Amino acid sequence: MCRSIKTLRPPAIPEEATSEEIAAAALQYVRKISGFRAPAAHNKEVFDQAVEDVAAATAALLAGLEVRGRRTT
Repeated sequence: MCRSIKTLRPPAIPEEATSEEIAAAALQYVRKISGFRAPAAHNKEVFDQAVEDVAAATAALLAGLEVRGRRTT
């Protein structure tokens, strides 16, 4: 697991995760699994799209989670 990706739901964080926190986690995840810190020009489009897709999936996950009987967002 990438150590710079943090848990984005309460009680790990006191409030709802921001879009910036979600985007940062998505970027770290894509960097980890692709093996690239910054993609070459010919891979930039697919890399950036993957970050957007992971961020959207993360936001959907966090919106749907229930923590101790309540929604997190």
